[in-house]
Amino acid sequence: MDNFSSQLLSTLLALAFVGLLAWVSLAMLKRLQQGRLLPGSRPDADELRFVRALPVGAKERVVVMQYRGEEWVLGVTGGGISLLSREPVRGTATSTSASSEGVAHSMSPRA
Repeated sequence: MDNFSSQLLSTLLALAFVGLLAWVSLAMLKRLQQGRLLPGSRPDADELRFVRALPVGAKERVVVMQYRGEEWVLGVTGGGISLLSREPVRGTATSTSASSEGVAHSMSPRA
């Protein structure tokens, strides 16, 4: 009985160690993918950032991305990706209202 309990205890300790090792590895992988492996470090300014996507068909989308201080508007279809517009990033409140007004005007039905 003493042999069984010692084997059970060593198995549980090994399982706990493997679980802890997996948790630490996943946490470090997540930090590495986010570009902040070291505490206090920030992602580069070269980071590609998704802003929003607007579906315009079954497989077509208009996607807004930010990269190196510019806002890129891309047309994405099943056959490829096209650059529709590229402008410097403006303030968040101005950019959002201006872009939503532009979409509203361009999407309005023609008389």
